[in-house]
Amino acid sequence: MRKTLFLFMLCMSAMTSQAQNLQLHYDFGRRIYPDEEKTRQNVTLTFEQFKADKTGSWFWFIDLDMYSDGMKGAYTEISREFSLCQLPCKNHTLAAHVEYDGGMTTFKNGGGTRFQNAALVGAALNGHNGDFSATWSVQALYKQYFKYATSKAYASFQLTGVWGLTFANGKATCSGFVDLWRGEKANGHGQLVVLAEPQLWYNASKHVSIGTEVELSNNFIYPETLSDKTFYVNPTLAVKYNF
Repeated sequence: MRKTLFLFMLCMSAMTSQAQNLQLHYDFGRRIYPDEEKTRQNVTLTFEQFKADKTGSWFWFIDLDMYSDGMKGAYTEISREFSLCQLPCKNHTLAAHVEYDGGMTTFKNGGGTRFQNAALVGAALNGHNGDFSATWSVQALYKQYFKYATSKAYASFQLTGVWGLTFANGKATCSGFVDLWRGEKANGHGQLVVLAEPQLWYNASKHVSIGTEVELSNNFIYPETLSDKTFYVNPTLAVKYNF
């Protein structure tokens, strides 16, 4: 539930300097995996904001996960891009990318924990077609995890792809992202983690969209029961308000 606004507004920054949206997602994951995800959140509220300036842009979002009786946790990413140059390839730019990721979660019956914070730095290649109906970005990043509790600090990497496509005379939008990074298991062994969140929206008006997001992940979710399962598909039903 993130990153989709960033690319679109980055490409459109010559026309407007800032934008934000609010998304409300009803999550079906707990019903699809009643054992492995029995305490997964019912609802996620996402707020995204983008702001461009003379040297680049800021983008941040926060996901607020909620149970029926209150807040479960929060996750945020804050990134800054510094525009470097226009590339010879038409409608493509190169930027330096700096990012912070972090958050926390609580347990159904009390207690909680923090996510292992990370800082990322690297390069982003951003592009669009002639009328901005199609946009894309590819990011290659060094990722540094910080020490937390029993988790040691370690170096990693992340590859990110972001896309947006508006069609059907502006009535439909397909957008999303995919991340690939090196994580570590509890025993310290490395593993590749994949997380993708494609979205499909029907744009009912200038401000309101109705649609869905499908979270596809491998080695990202820790099952809540003894299970060797690593791949999960978690769809949502969503509404979005564009300010």
